[in-house]
Amino acid sequence: MGKIVLVTGAARQLAGRFVRRVQHDPAVDRVIAVDAVAPGHGLGDAVFVRADIRQPAIARVLAEHSVDTVVHLDVSAKALGPGGRTAVKETNVIGTMQLLGACQKSPTVQRLVVKSSTGVYGSAPRDPAVFTETTPPKSLPSGGFAKDAVEVEVYVRGFARRRPDVAVCVLRFANILGPAPDSPLADYLSLPVLPTVFGYDPRLQFVHEDDVVDVLEIAAREPRRGTLNSGTFNIAGDGVLLLSQCSRRLGRPTVPVLLPAVTWVGSALRTVGMTDFSPEQIRLLTHGRVVSTVQMRETLGFRPAFTTAETFAEFVRSRGPGLLPPEKVGRAVGRLAGLPFAGGAAGTHSTHGAR
Repeated sequence: MGKIVLVTGAARQLAGRFVRRVQHDPAVDRVIAVDAVAPGHGLGDAVFVRADIRQPAIARVLAEHSVDTVVHLDVSAKALGPGGRTAVKETNVIGTMQLLGACQKSPTVQRLVVKSSTGVYGSAPRDPAVFTETTPPKSLPSGGFAKDAVEVEVYVRGFARRRPDVAVCVLRFANILGPAPDSPLADYLSLPVLPTVFGYDPRLQFVHEDDVVDVLEIAAREPRRGTLNSGTFNIAGDGVLLLSQCSRRLGRPTVPVLLPAVTWVGSALRTVGMTDFSPEQIRLLTHGRVVSTVQMRETLGFRPAFTTAETFAEFVRSRGPGLLPPEKVGRAVGRLAGLPFAGGAAGTHSTHGAR
């Protein structure tokens, strides 16, 4: 009998794509797609079960279908429906606790894959140039999705200690972009004018939606010869982009804001519902974040098809033209960078900001 795979968060686009992909694996006998809301997209031949992972009923779903592989994708920064930030946090944290409790009691579960985020490293002025999977953060995230991801990983590590017989894989994704992204950063980059932190030009990494689905498939199956898909892995495309480069390629002008006023701008944006400009988002757009993907390549055996720049190019094509031609934005940014008050090239801090 083939594997029986349960996927949470099936109403989300990425999870739906993974559900449709994994059911074509000859080693998979059945796919159980779970979410609290009905998906607006097709799930192929998967069995859809409408269930809220925050409720104990998820244990009955695992038992009824004799699930052996759980892929937990219902960890997200945005709500699908009403409820806002409170509902998102409850699903991320309480939902994960309930799911792990059900997995712990299940005698059939053999593999657990959890979607996490490189946001667990935080963003701080004295961060290392590159985070590895074992680098402790200088400052833990204080709120938002990044804090949720930290709590989720704490519960996953506890589960791994209690059930050492279960293979556990945690995938820390960089910012996910592509033609149809669903994230606060994508919302921010879609604004007609991008508010930025004056004097800072953070480095950013992206991972393509297609690569997300590909690496989830690798994590959910038995490891290939010479690889290991148990453990924690950073997942990102090669290379980095500066925020200024992103704005030029989008054709969207930037409005530098002094750091003390950035929080006010974020509150204003949240009020009008344009984007989730959380404190952690502000720190990312101030100090940036870059992670090492050596373990992704050498241990997990995964090589993304898209670089960071190629991923962003796909996103740009999906957004349409900005207010200004990219070349005009580039010339304007270049002239501003050379002005005396900006300190010339030295006035833009591309790594960590002021030292």
